[in-house]
Amino acid sequence: MREQEESKDLLYAIRALEIMMSSGIGLEAAILSIAGGGYGIISEDFQKMIKQQKKGKKLEVALRDLMKKSSSKGYNKLLTTMYNNVKSNTDVLKTLSMQAAAEEEERNEKMQKYIEDLGGLPESLLSIGMISPILLGLIGLAPQLMGDAGAIMGTLPSNSTMMNIVRIGLGITLIGMAFIGLKAHTKDPGV
Repeated sequence: MREQEESKDLLYAIRALEIMMSSGIGLEAAILSIAGGGYGIISEDFQKMIKQQKKGKKLEVALRDLMKKSSSKGYNKLLTTMYNNVKSNTDVLKTLSMQAAAEEEERNEKMQKYIEDLGGLPESLLSIGMISPILLGLIGLAPQLMGDAGAIMGTLPSNSTMMNIVRIGLGITLIGMAFIGLKAHTKDPGV
């Protein structure tokens, strides 16, 4: 669960860091800005990191602790980049830019896979949702429509029997549509 939460806002946090640092803001001020909110669990982690710094913990130690806690590969990569910048003053802008591009590519791949996995689900949902009630309605009307055809076709079930069949069929249709919707929801990539 944590990995999905980290991945959800990671690209936006990286882009924000990249923009702030390219405009001359230092890493610590950028961390403070991200901690201000809007980036989900990343903001929460950065808030905790700032609180630790206020208690006297060095930024590099707080980053290293956060690296151990992180679940997603991309978030760990971001924290490693920040740690390397603090430790040895590396070119963080170029690294952030490359990491943002890689994260965006990964997000696009997840979305493309999600679209492919859904495949015919929307068409199935529409088909079941539209055709089933029409067919079941015709079944419910069959005794009235074919009342005089009993001699040719044999005896038809009573109206109450046909209505029970229609109710059961509509219930099965609703359950089927719910399962199709659930299937689509469980494949959600979380981007």
